[in-house]
Amino acid sequence: MSLFWIVVHQLAEIEAMAASKKVITREEWEKKLKDVKIKKEDMNKLVMNFLVTEGYVDAAEKFRKESGTEHIDLATITDRMAVKKAVQCGNVEDAIEKVNDLNPEILDTNPQLFFHLQQQRLIELIRNGKVEEALEFAQEELAPRGEENQSFLEELERTVALLAFEDVSNCPVGELLDISQRLKTASEVNAAILTSQSHEKDPKLPSLLKMLIWAQNQLDEKAAYPRINDLSTAMLEDPTV
Repeated sequence: MSLFWIVVHQLAEIEAMAASKKVITREEWEKKLKDVKIKKEDMNKLVMNFLVTEGYVDAAEKFRKESGTEHIDLATITDRMAVKKAVQCGNVEDAIEKVNDLNPEILDTNPQLFFHLQQQRLIELIRNGKVEEALEFAQEELAPRGEENQSFLEELERTVALLAFEDVSNCPVGELLDISQRLKTASEVNAAILTSQSHEKDPKLPSLLKMLIWAQNQLDEKAAYPRINDLSTAMLEDPTV
């Protein structure tokens, strides 16, 4: 986080430079890093935000004890992950029941999420070869919602199109049967639950890393400096002149 602001500040300083790149030595760069003061409490909150949002219950509890960060209701994380896992495994009915146990208002106030869960139920019926049950479910549960919402109708038509192909590999919407579709729906449910619990739906850390990459790419055009090429190690690599 501190490195991002250093890069942005450095961009401002060298904006008026000529075509030749300025060379920033490791010594200069590390001095700038040390001059930026970041509270340990803020760093701890950033780590805890990632662990809670991504559902790492054991790690969150251990980190809470070691860092002394504010108490987190870990039971809510466990319940949320149970919903997410149910969708990822194709057990959509179980997931809907679990969501309603957590907070019935989540689905009551989010028609798009409820439709996507019902759409996933339809996909699972088709995946399991239950054609008649799939058609009945589509007509009774999804068609009425499609009449009220054009985008729902289009998604329903795409999903039902799966039934027209014996070999889904030739189906233009065959990706609906991919595991990635389950993951997409699971992520949507996870985000909705987090929002209902007054948590951010996405962790801050990945966004900060994306900002860092963007800032470094911008600075590359202006200067040669020690940059981070491997985010997993965060090691500074000397500039190539």
